[in-house]
Amino acid sequence: MTKALLIIDVQNAILSGKAKPERQPLVDAALDQTVARLASLQEQARQAGAPVVLVQHDGDSGHRLAVGTVGWALRREIAPREGEVVVRKQSADSFFETDLAERLDERAVTHLVVGGCMSQFCVDTTVRRAISLGYDVTLVADGHTTGDTATLTFSEIIAHHNETLEGFDAGKAAVEIRPAADIAFS
Repeated sequence: MTKALLIIDVQNAILSGKAKPERQPLVDAALDQTVARLASLQEQARQAGAPVVLVQHDGDSGHRLAVGTVGWALRREIAPREGEVVVRKQSADSFFETDLAERLDERAVTHLVVGGCMSQFCVDTTVRRAISLGYDVTLVADGHTTGDTATLTFSEIIAHHNETLEGFDAGKAAVEIRPAADIAFS
């Protein structure tokens, strides 16, 4: 079994404006904490020789993640090193119209450790698709985040997805939810 770390859409402007002005500092702080945990997992994966794959969303002109803008760039804390894969996408599904599956197959990956942004969109969709494609998934419980919606806070959305995705399966592939501190690549 080859385990890889998959970090989704941890870009500079991923959560910009995704909360009411009085809540945006909370969203930003949660993102910073999430990025720190993902950077730690990334270093752990590198030290263990596990593949690290970063996914970057390509937004259209005028979008907060418009290609080539400062907002589109990956956060410096998780910047790829030489030889690490960066997959660019234009939908919530990191596998849709990308070479992600091929890049994972080249590295004989069978198990994905997943974190990133945004919980209810790209993280959820990619986790479900990965399971359907036969990959086992460990979703980092404290390694994905999002902004507030009109009816839910980011922390409620994260908790909901951790509960909903725990045990999600297709065939022999399944999702397990684990905090970053409980994940190892060795």
